[in-house]
Amino acid sequence: MRFMASVSIISLLALGAPALAQVTSAPETSEPAQEEEARQERVIVTSTRREQDLQDVPLAVTAWQQEALSEKGIVSYDGLARETPGIVLNQPTANFNTITTRGIATNGYGANLQAATAIYINELPISSNGNSTILDPTLYDVERVEVLRGPQGTLFGANSLSGAVRILTKAPNPNEFEASALVDFGLTDGDALRQRYNGMVNMPLIEDKLALRVVGFYRDEDGWVDNIGTGIEGANSLEAVGGRAHLLWEPTDNFDVGLLIIHEDNDPADSGLTNPDRGEFIRLTERPDLFQSDFTSYNLTANWEMDWATLTSSSTYSNIDGKFIVDLAGTFNQLIPFALDAVGYDENFVQEVRLVSADGGDWDWTVGGFYFNKRRDIDYDYRSSLDFLQTRNLTGLPNEYYQSYSGYFDAIESAAFGELTYRFSEQFWLTGGLRYTETSVQSHTLAGGYNSNYLAVALGGFSNVALTVVPVAAADGQKVEADNMSYKVSASYKPMDNLTTYASISTGFRSPVANARAGSVSLVDPNDLVIPNGADSDELTNYEVGMKGTFLNGKLVSNLSAYYILWEDIQVQANRLSDQVQFATNIGEAVSQGIEFEVGYYPGNGFSLFVNGSLNDTEITELTPEEAAISGAEEGLQLAMPNFQGAATARYDFDIGDMDAFVSGTVAHVGDFPAMLPNTPGQPNLPAATFDYTDAYTTLNLQAGIEKDNWKVTGYVENLFDDNSVTYVHPEAFTDARYARLRPQTIGVRLSLDY
Repeated sequence: MRFMASVSIISLLALGAPALAQVTSAPETSEPAQEEEARQERVIVTSTRREQDLQDVPLAVTAWQQEALSEKGIVSYDGLARETPGIVLNQPTANFNTITTRGIATNGYGANLQAATAIYINELPISSNGNSTILDPTLYDVERVEVLRGPQGTLFGANSLSGAVRILTKAPNPNEFEASALVDFGLTDGDALRQRYNGMVNMPLIEDKLALRVVGFYRDEDGWVDNIGTGIEGANSLEAVGGRAHLLWEPTDNFDVGLLIIHEDNDPADSGLTNPDRGEFIRLTERPDLFQSDFTSYNLTANWEMDWATLTSSSTYSNIDGKFIVDLAGTFNQLIPFALDAVGYDENFVQEVRLVSADGGDWDWTVGGFYFNKRRDIDYDYRSSLDFLQTRNLTGLPNEYYQSYSGYFDAIESAAFGELTYRFSEQFWLTGGLRYTETSVQSHTLAGGYNSNYLAVALGGFSNVALTVVPVAAADGQKVEADNMSYKVSASYKPMDNLTTYASISTGFRSPVANARAGSVSLVDPNDLVIPNGADSDELTNYEVGMKGTFLNGKLVSNLSAYYILWEDIQVQANRLSDQVQFATNIGEAVSQGIEFEVGYYPGNGFSLFVNGSLNDTEITELTPEEAAISGAEEGLQLAMPNFQGAATARYDFDIGDMDAFVSGTVAHVGDFPAMLPNTPGQPNLPAATFDYTDAYTTLNLQAGIEKDNWKVTGYVENLFDDNSVTYVHPEAFTDARYARLRPQTIGVRLSLDY
């Protein structure tokens, strides 16, 4: 009842609703025509695979323009999440990200699971890596970032269960030379230097025909978390370098082909997770935990524009080399050395062909085909330490690794999709979409590895023992296959030119999951759970209504959407208690319901106000005793999403002589939420020792800047009150440090130049 009352109050406040673009307001002038034009700037998005005015798209979409990203210093997902309604970023440390949309998550980590929110760089899905999104792509010289809330299964595939984030880079301009640079210097926690350098050059090679656009970036950021195990202060420093080169050829007015190469090397020196029992920003590991990635992507896209339709072919090959090196000694309270050195090698190929009807007429349609093939090779090396082995006189191992083996898995997704819109009039239209998808995944263990009885001997306190070493046999895991039909139906109605309303039903699903160690028995406790085969696909149905409108002669722009989601056969990640082996399984059903709102107000005289937020109520509604026992879930449990989150930005633009100036402040609030399931897998009556909530927190960022001609200088303070709230709690017991906190107060300056 309280939730529905809150919905009614927000509905009255929002007054209507478009999916607001995050754009900075232009300085006010004395000319009414220019003022009106600035307020009513049109934003074009491609969230429906065709260019549309943001105000007419029957989806909950937030579009971020490059100007707003640069001005706010947003270079990765964290800033996006804090100022976009309906999403939460779960970031245990740099280069390790999972986005939760509309409460569709049982924890913020999702090991073994496909991410519920798909993340794309142009046409390449980068979140389908069976764990968390390991990549922090740079957000410089992008055309825009589109955040789509609600399942996007018909146009964006199996793993856009609850939404999609699309990072769209800028295309080369064959008509003129362009260049830009952005430099950011900041101090975090008083003495940790942050340096960020970005640059772009656009070069026409043949006028109107051929152009090359090159973007480069470099980040060097000191850390603020001390590792008392390694003795390194500011251990979580970061170095990242990369760029992209885009060659575009337009031989005729109706045909173009582009080659885009992206490379990013992202190397955090240690994790930023902390242990509150040891101190505010303190962690303990024997060696640094490393979550590093080296990403390269090659994309070839061709567009042939005909009178009646545009044919697009996009082919992408990418590889990601990643390090997942983590100290696991927290599993046994630091009793023995225990760590995992895992190195993965991903190869991905994506092919999409689609045909999109030309604008005009009563019918709009899109048809296409999609193919995705991923192979991941992983080397697993479980580590003790030479000092420990020598002290205990434990012999028989070839080195410090007590278990070592390699494996790989293949994942394939193929789909055919289509969407059709019929316009009965300028005021009313219907849209329907279908996507048929087939998926398969199979894991394999390679011969040549070995295992040992190290854990049992070491935990038993034995010394002077020759460890037993046994070979790891080659094995092919169960091949898990699924097919699914996703659909979307929506009706849109414009009662007046400045107001669009819509109602929609849409569905989504995730690919099935095969557990790499299915059937294994714990060597520490043979009576513990036997790892199941995996998890079947889960499915989601989203019922939504929304309004998008412009009022008060363009001074008020607002967006409101309300949704009800039924999530069935929920995929969950759990860990066996005795040895913390991860596995995936399914549980019953959950319901998520809520509203999202965005309001922009431009009263004139240089003032502007942006407000957004979401109210969400999500909980498990159906659960069998067997599902509760294996997963640790409880019926009625709130899932990993705050009941309320929101942000407000106030801005004032004014003149200083012949320069444009502005001041702005952004306050953001995120409520608390449970970070995991509450009970112990295999022992449903035993509360999980790791169970905890994140903190509710409110942060304030301030900015002020001046601009003249083609340069701008902006001073800023992030996290003004130096809030150290917990934003993430790791669900697994193997790490000593499981808590991520807000970045401490950061003061700095940004300088930009556009030519």
